[in-house]
Amino acid sequence: MNLPNKLTIGRMILVPFLVIFMLGKFGGDANRYICLVIFVGASLTDWLDGYLARKNNLITSFGKFMDPLADKLLVCSALICFIALEKLPAWFVLIVIAREFIISGFRLIAAENGVVIAANYWGKFKTVSQMVLIILLMLDLGGIFQILTDVFFWLSLALTVISLCTYIWQNRKVLSLQS
Repeated sequence: MNLPNKLTIGRMILVPFLVIFMLGKFGGDANRYICLVIFVGASLTDWLDGYLARKNNLITSFGKFMDPLADKLLVCSALICFIALEKLPAWFVLIVIAREFIISGFRLIAAENGVVIAANYWGKFKTVSQMVLIILLMLDLGGIFQILTDVFFWLSLALTVISLCTYIWQNRKVLSLQS
């Protein structure tokens, strides 16, 4: 197994620890900073594994499938925790998760027909905006930063919907493969 794939697996392993520290009460105020370190570290592995895979020509089918799955697991787990912490409305998280299920369905249909669909830039922008939103929510700085958090809330929502529509449009032929 190559290094980019190991980083992807490492990101997935960090998710339960993120959830434990986000929802657990045993660490007190330190939990917020522990979560921040875990989330930022895991998010950086997302960039690093992609960079290393492209730079060293280590792109694999495993990586094409597992990397987006690891991203979804990391981001959706944090967003779900924010519902429990009353920092995000459930409807927002449901839209994000619905988008991920739809895209995953498209990828499964495509894979069944021997087609691998790579992520597009809209999806990457969406992921980055969601990660920034999560970091801002973890920091919970208030004041002027609340405006920034609100901007990223709405930006993330818009990019979630735009990336979904773009993805469906660009890959509409995948649906015609199912006759």
